[in-house]
Amino acid sequence: MTLAARLTALQHAGRLPSVVGGVLRDGELVETAGVRADAATSYRIGSITKTLTAVLVMQLRDEGLLALDDPVGRHLPGVGYADLVVADLLGHTGGMQSEPAGAWWERTNGGDFTTLAAANDGSGAVAGRDEWFHYSNLGYGLLGELVARLRGAPWWDVVQQRLLGPLGMHRTTWGPVVPHAQGHSVGHFTGVLADEPHTDTGAMAPAGQLWSTVADLAVWAALLAGRRPEVLAPTTLAEMGSPRIDPVYGLGLRLVDVDGRRLVGHTGSMPGFLASLFVDPLTGDGTVVLADGTTGLDTDGVPARLLTGEPPAEVAPWVPTTAVPAAAEPLLGLWFWGNTATEWRWQHDRLEVRALQTGTLSYAFALRGDETFVGVTGYHRGETLHAHPTHLECATFVYTRVPYDPRAPIPGR
Repeated sequence: MTLAARLTALQHAGRLPSVVGGVLRDGELVETAGVRADAATSYRIGSITKTLTAVLVMQLRDEGLLALDDPVGRHLPGVGYADLVVADLLGHTGGMQSEPAGAWWERTNGGDFTTLAAANDGSGAVAGRDEWFHYSNLGYGLLGELVARLRGAPWWDVVQQRLLGPLGMHRTTWGPVVPHAQGHSVGHFTGVLADEPHTDTGAMAPAGQLWSTVADLAVWAALLAGRRPEVLAPTTLAEMGSPRIDPVYGLGLRLVDVDGRRLVGHTGSMPGFLASLFVDPLTGDGTVVLADGTTGLDTDGVPARLLTGEPPAEVAPWVPTTAVPAAAEPLLGLWFWGNTATEWRWQHDRLEVRALQTGTLSYAFALRGDETFVGVTGYHRGETLHAHPTHLECATFVYTRVPYDPRAPIPGR
């Protein structure tokens, strides 16, 4: 029940349509749970895919087929950013642009590598080598092609042959396989779900294409903790988990601190999905969490939330809105009390008013009958909300769509 309570707190706070997760101890999955989904459901894992690509690159290095200081152009002749070295792409230290030129690959089906390379000639650099950590999805598109050329097979075939097959990760797939979650975004003011596209990212797949489950990712977490030396040597994993020019990233691995312990892994984000996988290489303790919302989960903060502290207070799962009452629709959005911004949402079958600066709940109104809203929490409890063409009013508090000078006459009155 501990994990279920913690996941429910995350789901409730983030307005996540569903969330599943697991906890590892000593490299083994010891507990799983799901909120509005079964833990066996497959989700898109986004940039956790990068850790698979990085392991394939390090396998090539360990076999002597490349060196981390090899210029990328040695393996991908004529490509943009040819002067950067392999380690620059693995660790996001080469100053490459963050995203490939062209249509946004996360919501648009991707083309082949020739098309990708032609559109990205290296002119989009934002910094010089080793100036600062600058996350680049494009770099992992290049690394995937590097793997394919050195192995003589498409990147996905290499992933299956060298990683998924040996590890028994049969529920990690290129695209969605039943049972799988549908990716969603959540209407900010309405709480209504909208489906996000499940795009095929083509040549950008090595940066974020894959789908997986809690159980499969627990196996992968054990590998990242050095528990599968037949796939990658623990010494190589230790190298990957050492920070480079920024304490948050090594060679293909994201790093987080939890109570003085360094955990390695990665976060993932694609439209409609969020993912988090981290493990302590020393103890094998770790966490996996998958959700089907575009936003709403602090993926870096998941290990601390699941592994430390007292269980949170019990809350009910957040439930998406299926329909907004007609009387509530014109009241949603931003309103100002003087110069103070507030946001008005339809949530939990009531009209909730939150301070925009902090996100904290200020008041809530329930619909009485078809058109009347009465306060049920906070200072406005028991008071009636009056909607006028130009403003809202409750107990002399006036809310307008644009800020007004509190010393001047109130607009619309």
